[in-house]
Amino acid sequence: MISPAALRPPAAVSATRLGRTLEPAEWAAAGIPLLRDPREIVTGLHTRHRPAPATVVIAVLDTEQRVVASASFACGEAAADGWVFRNALLDRLRRIIPHDLRRRNPVRTAVLLHCRAGDAEWTPLDGAWMWGLRDACTLHGLRCGAYLVLTPGGWRVLGEGRGGRHPHSGAPGGAPRAAGRARPAVTPRRTAGGAPGTRRRTAAR
Repeated sequence: MISPAALRPPAAVSATRLGRTLEPAEWAAAGIPLLRDPREIVTGLHTRHRPAPATVVIAVLDTEQRVVASASFACGEAAADGWVFRNALLDRLRRIIPHDLRRRNPVRTAVLLHCRAGDAEWTPLDGAWMWGLRDACTLHGLRCGAYLVLTPGGWRVLGEGRGGRHPHSGAPGGAPRAAGRARPAVTPRRTAGGAPGTRRRTAAR
């Protein structure tokens, strides 16, 4: 979790911190690639991470916009600082997927889902997370993708206006956890005697 104290910069750097944010117009002009099916992305991340309010989910998509890696962590609702947010996102990206800095052009895209209180309108906190996402993507060799919010009223892709009522931040949540490209799953099978057994397989998430 990002400590509130870590997000409280000295007065001398407050002016600098204010520059580490993106206004809605700047985000809209950044050429963020559209998601073909944002509902599927949001639903999948919500099912996997069960984010509670004040939680961020960072996910990496392949060229077919399938989630190949993701991680979630508690972020608090402290003062917005894009530099701190950038470092938190970059730390998670380094844990879940290798960088693409050797590529001439990014082929994978990172998207961010912010589960928070309030409505789905842009806030300065969103602006700081947008700045952090864009910078973290640059430093990890990824394309900067969509910024989504999950609120009590539903979900929304900021900068596009697309959204829906389900899932929402009032849905049952759980503890944030990191997830890689694949994780083991358990499926039932029958043993030789006909009794139910278990067989482990690897299910791409």
